[in-house]
Order: sequence, then structure tokens, then C-alpha cells
Amino acid sequence: MVQRTLTRMDLSEAVFNEVGLSRNESSDLVESILEHMAGALERGEQVKISSFGTFSVRDKSARVGRNPKTGIEAAIPPRRVLTFRPSNMMKDRVASGNGSK
Repeated sequence: MVQRTLTRMDLSEAVFNEVGLSRNESSDLVESILEHMAGALERGEQVKISSFGTFSVRDKSARVGRNPKTGIEAAIPPRRVLTFRPSNMMKDRVASGNGSK
């Protein structure tokens, strides 16, 4: 299985090819969508994309961890983490390999 990374440029190019906007307009559209998503997540809102999945921010409390190499305990500060939960449709597509080109 060859691993490839989908980039902003790839998304912009897809918009350019499929929608017919100029390359600059396509790039601006992708950037705008990503900025709206990032802003919502910064505010603690969920980003739900139908048939794709849900991005959300979760607060993790402080805890004591252990360095697996040395066994020394260390305090882990509280933090916010980004989580993604794929939709059932996306899980099925990934499991079956459909949609990959």
C-alpha cells in the first residue's frame, strides 16, 4: 500500500477541476473553509461534516504519567486535545477500500 498525503494544494486543485473556479479562487475557498473549521474548534464548538465525521475539542485534566524508559513519574498538565470521530459511512468506506483512487 502506497501512502500519499492529501494537501491543501490537492484540495484546491480538486475544487478547480470540479467546480470551475480559478486556481486562486479555489485556494481561497479551501483556506476559508479550513479557517472556519479551525475557528469553531478554537471556540470549543464541534465541527460535524455529514457522511465524513465529527471534529471536537476535549479537555483533559492534569495527571501523573510515567516515563516508560526510566520509570520516573512526571506531572502532565491539563490540556485541550482535538479528537475526530468518523461517521459510520466513512468507517465503511475505509474498511472496504472504496473511494480511494
